[in-house]
Amino acid sequence: MSISTICCIGAGYVGGPTMSVIAQKNPSIKVIVVDMNQARIDAWNSEDLDKLPIFEPGLDAVVAEARGRNLFFSTDVEGAIHEADMIFISVNTPTKTYGAGKGMAADLQYVELCARQIAKIATSDKIVVEKSTLPVKTAEAIKDILENTGTGVNFEILSNPEFLAEGTAVQDLEAPDRVLIGGDQTESGLKAIEALVNIYATWVPKNQIITTNLWSSELSKLTANAFLAQRVSSINALTELCESTGANIDDVAKAIGTDSRIGPKFLKASVGFGGSCFQKDILNLVYICKSLGLDEAANYWEQVIIMNNHQRSRFAQQIVTSLYGTVAGKKIGFLGWAFKKDTNDTRESAAIYIADKLIEEQAHIQVYDPKVTAVQMHSDLNGLNSRTETENSQFLDIHNNPYTALEGAHALAVITEWDEFKTYDWQKIYDGMLKPAFIFDGRNILDQAALETIGFTYKAIGR
Repeated sequence: MSISTICCIGAGYVGGPTMSVIAQKNPSIKVIVVDMNQARIDAWNSEDLDKLPIFEPGLDAVVAEARGRNLFFSTDVEGAIHEADMIFISVNTPTKTYGAGKGMAADLQYVELCARQIAKIATSDKIVVEKSTLPVKTAEAIKDILENTGTGVNFEILSNPEFLAEGTAVQDLEAPDRVLIGGDQTESGLKAIEALVNIYATWVPKNQIITTNLWSSELSKLTANAFLAQRVSSINALTELCESTGANIDDVAKAIGTDSRIGPKFLKASVGFGGSCFQKDILNLVYICKSLGLDEAANYWEQVIIMNNHQRSRFAQQIVTSLYGTVAGKKIGFLGWAFKKDTNDTRESAAIYIADKLIEEQAHIQVYDPKVTAVQMHSDLNGLNSRTETENSQFLDIHNNPYTALEGAHALAVITEWDEFKTYDWQKIYDGMLKPAFIFDGRNILDQAALETIGFTYKAIGR
């Protein structure tokens, strides 16, 4: 089965980069990324590559090579669906904020809308690919909608979950650990799987392309994120013990990470994980387990979230306790707002929740992040609905310069592990802060000995 045109519905963090790399590696295939958000599409089409809606190292070069050749960004959703042989669904699947499963289940309304739109517009056979992170058996719902159109069009449904880490998304796409493709194990289903395998095989070795059935593919994505988040919460669960006993969490992590059965990845103590996937996917997994009566399994995975939330709260409380039990009227400088370095994504960032707790204690937060805009920071804090927007604006100041953000601060908190933070003139920062000058290193990235020599009171996670 030969594919000449691909359509991707959704120009976000997954759809945009993934389709850009597919287009780059398959110049003979036309790739159209569509989205109803005109501003987002305009940004993808901007001549100034610094204005792409997503910051990912290396993405600008990929877009520059393929855009206008065989990669196109458009708001013409209907036209792209009609033209395409293969359609990727890459829309948002947030946690439900209403009804059954509120706070846990995935909200699939956008996925269903995509399926209904495809069913309405398609006049020729299509392969429909789930790219969004979805609960097990979602493909069954998509298939039911598509197969009951009465138009005589044949649809094959595939699951092709993404395994991207923000900040290294282009690298992960160009040299993936694996590509997972699930589909029906029928003659037509296997042909559809082969068509998608051939697209990836233009640059990914075939032994790294795993094929399976639909349900195994859907569950594998949730499981991967759950396991990674579990490792973060596991190492963070030991940080309090280290602080209480005099152990050093970095030494502990190194010692256990050298065990080949464990490995060193995702064992970095921190203020906790954030991003669009880990919490959402674990909550989804918890909901699925509970809905099937698997309470023990649900409780096990829910504890990963509980530990992550505790770590954020504990960090905020440590700042309050260290500053003599009160931060009222005090300035706390934040270095970083994105949930991790090398991305402008702030979804579920620890910074939002730590700032919220400190503002509740009447602290004034002064923030610097090299990629996150002031508009986004205010939106994130207001989104918690802890207080009015006017009240938040009185306590949150955003700076374009790290030195002004820390000027006159009683303490600074490192929230994101941006590499540039290690290169600052820390003597200059110390001179501009109120004494005693506290550093709360929420990512354990700074040189403790050098900072204490200057005069800082340095506090890190788990040591």
